Amino acid sequence: MTTAELLDAALVEEATKKSGLIWVRGTDAERALWHVWHEGAAHVVGDGPGEQPLPGLVDGGTAVVTVRSKDKGGRLVGWRATTVELAPGTPEWEAAVGELKGKRLNAPDAETMTGRWARECRVLRLEPVAGEGPIPASAGSLAAAPVPTSAITRDAVPAGLPRLLGRRGAKRR
Repeated sequence: MTTAELLDAALVEEATKKSGLIWVRGTDAERALWHVWHEGAAHVVGDGPGEQPLPGLVDGGTAVVTVRSKDKGGRLVGWRATTVELAPGTPEWEAAVGELKGKRLNAPDAETMTGRWARECRVLRLEPVAGEGPIPASAGSLAAAPVPTSAITRDAVPAGLPRLLGRRGAKRR
């Protein structure tokens, strides 16, 4: 590997390690996923009850990963990945799940979570495509339309609220 390729790989690894959230686009829409960096790739778990959906990510497919800054939330780097589904019970799956288990927040079944993942979920390894390096930033906005939901705003803002908030600011001065 050339020095430039080594630096590109280091940038992808460090940015992805430090970010708690990555944006992944497979064959479907782009989606934010929590992950863990382990043995040279990002690992995600999902597609089971109570876990994150992994639409458009298929074994042997490709994906585009966008890494955001943990403190500012802005785009740091993008990279292409090859998706590999890990088979439950294999040494690779066990190692990845050991790392993922430590990062899974608010799991209702922390003691039996890995067994549930083996039965009902998919664990995917997103391997950076060798020699390709980071993807340049897009010139335009990367904003996406919100996912359709049945959630609604309860009511309109009460008419007196702006006056109440205005008085609060006056007291501080």
